[in-house]
Amino acid sequence: MNIDEQVALLMQGTEYGDEELKKNMAAELRQRLLEAGQEGRPLRIYCGFDPRTSDLHLGHTVPMRKLRQFQELGHEVTFIVGSFTSLIGDPSDKDKLRPILTQAEVEFNARTYAEQAFKILDRSKTKIRFNSEWLAGLTFAELIKLASNFTIQQFVTRDNFRKRWDNGDPIYLHETFYSIMQGYDAHALQTDVQVGGTDQLFNIVTAARKIMTALGDKPNIAIILGILPGTDGEVKMSKSLGNHIPLLSTPEDMYGKVMSVPDKAMGAYMRLVTRWTPVKIAGIEEDLKSGKLHPRDAKMALSREIVSIYHSEVAAQTAEDAFRKVFQQKEMPDKMPDFALRPGETVLEVLMAANLVTSKSDGRRMIEQKGVKLDGKVLEEFDAPFPHAGVLQVGKRRFVRVK
Repeated sequence: MNIDEQVALLMQGTEYGDEELKKNMAAELRQRLLEAGQEGRPLRIYCGFDPRTSDLHLGHTVPMRKLRQFQELGHEVTFIVGSFTSLIGDPSDKDKLRPILTQAEVEFNARTYAEQAFKILDRSKTKIRFNSEWLAGLTFAELIKLASNFTIQQFVTRDNFRKRWDNGDPIYLHETFYSIMQGYDAHALQTDVQVGGTDQLFNIVTAARKIMTALGDKPNIAIILGILPGTDGEVKMSKSLGNHIPLLSTPEDMYGKVMSVPDKAMGAYMRLVTRWTPVKIAGIEEDLKSGKLHPRDAKMALSREIVSIYHSEVAAQTAEDAFRKVFQQKEMPDKMPDFALRPGETVLEVLMAANLVTSKSDGRRMIEQKGVKLDGKVLEEFDAPFPHAGVLQVGKRRFVRVK
């Protein structure tokens, strides 16, 4: 790629809420790439991940995909485990205090988090660091010096803090430390580029760049990525909202969930979680606009691409064949797991025991929405005894043969 193609790829999917800021970041990135090329060195790129969960979904992978793009262009990528920042919890996208994790919880989550990240990142080219390495050693005097670069107004005018302020909800002093700590991460690593989502705009553009400048560094370039919508196409992907696509889901389930995403969200998925280039995406969107390409076919290509990343091309093709058979040909899948019915089990108990729903509330919701069928007949009472053996279907993609 020439320099302009590199900038286009690396800025793909970015959102700053300010077009002038976006232009400035693109210009800085272009200049830094040129300088690094002249110096014969790779850029130093990093993204911090606070392992507050061990169960990742597709939304968590957006910054990882950007890191992989930098890797493929020959740059040095560091995956920061927020072993220290996790103890506070980032308040950026929350309108209430995050619970404080224990060190044991952070360490457990970090191990599984990193393993799932390597489904995207090149393990051999990824440095893993823990920010407790440098943050745990900061003195009180050093923290005061860092904090002197900020005003209270800068924090309380942020949307999430302002909402809590207006509601009379508490804002704890330690929550303001998070941005300072993240800014110090960038200084400690002497980075050229920091990657994060739009919820990290203040932490990266304001805090990190300000701290790096105050400490005599060249401020790093902020690559601020859009937030991936969930399968509803409306709000941020979230396990608690049930609109997520788990990384550990089966190829068939992952394929089906991507196919359920509304057409209007396809652009975000193409830009944020695929390996596709700006040129390829522009071609697909042009073909959709002209009618040359049907939205269903575009979404099937998108589903194949995503499943291929986390499983394999063979698994993606098998998942597509199963999807066509179940949904386009209206047939049941040839293979499905068996479940041995026990005397007296209720409909809800079977759904839970067969792992067809994630919780009792999820099971009740599926039944209320008439999404549970036995041999094609809708089951309407969650506490009724399970009727009889047969093919149990939940939603459009989950089948179990009850015996």
